[in-house]
Amino acid sequence: MRCPFCQCADTKVTDSRATDDGKAIRRRRECQKCGRRFTTYEMVEEVPLIVVKKDGRHELFDRNKLLNGLLRACNKREVKRQQLEDIVTKVERNIRNTLAQEVSSEKIGEMVLGELRSVDEVAYIRFASVYREFADLDSFMAELQHLMGTKEKK
Repeated sequence: MRCPFCQCADTKVTDSRATDDGKAIRRRRECQKCGRRFTTYEMVEEVPLIVVKKDGRHELFDRNKLLNGLLRACNKREVKRQQLEDIVTKVERNIRNTLAQEVSSEKIGEMVLGELRSVDEVAYIRFASVYREFADLDSFMAELQHLMGTKEKK
């Protein structure tokens, strides 16, 4: 790391600690030539995730878009925003853990449905109705029956 004052490349780290949010490392450094101190921050650079839509289009993963979809599904339901943000974080973490740079929107939808089901069943059906694009009442009823069947087995 070059000293911002004298441009010398010989600096040493005097203190290192994580930032409050845990997303960066704060380092205090001292220049070996001029003796001045300065602070640097080190952050992980995440590779952008690409979502492959049903029609073949590619777009960047947007956690806000996913959160907005969950908020619409949970409209007038007793679901806390923090629960929805936790779902989005968990889904994004699971995708990043696969190390794939591209993920299908279908896979994201299935992951969200898996998480949302345990939070609120009505929100689950609302999200599924948009995500799965039920063609008719029969397909909607089949999903309801599947949900009710698995609930009775618990």
